[in-house]
Amino acid sequence: MAEIEDAIERADREAFTREPPRTLKGQINFLMRQLKTTRAVAAELGVSQRSVERYRTGERKRPPQDIQQRIDDAVRSRWQPRVRERRRRQAATATGITVETRARFGYTAPIGTTDDGRFRRLTVHLPPDYARRLFDAREAGAGDQRMRQIIADGFREIYFQDGGARALDLSDVAINDIDYLDLDF
Repeated sequence: MAEIEDAIERADREAFTREPPRTLKGQINFLMRQLKTTRAVAAELGVSQRSVERYRTGERKRPPQDIQQRIDDAVRSRWQPRVRERRRRQAATATGITVETRARFGYTAPIGTTDDGRFRRLTVHLPPDYARRLFDAREAGAGDQRMRQIIADGFREIYFQDGGARALDLSDVAINDIDYLDLDF
């Protein structure tokens, strides 16, 4: 997965009001409530229907690590969808998002100034418009480059140009080498 997609997933997990089930039996039962049949759960996890039945009854308690990871991912992706949707909607309409990153920023600047990219550690609160654009791009299946550009545009407007108070000649800002990126909404 891409850096920004991972950051959105982490922010979604932070929105949970309750922890998802931890036991294998609890996780499988949760997936059964969501997907209705053992066949559907087996198809989702990439295991046999009989394996799902064994996990569900407790006959088998420790699946291989890769299958356990798939079970965890399937549960977390379906856990509290309304809570996550409410937080995204609130960020896109009222609160915005906070982006914390350490990355190399490159930009196009006027003659006589430096446009050499360099690593910066920034924590910037972006307005709701950028959150909406980021979530819309994610829903449309946009790639990591497109989502990076949305965040870079927000950094240009809010951080580099300070909302129109400075660096008005600065045109293109790009996020190149991301050391880490974290979102909060």
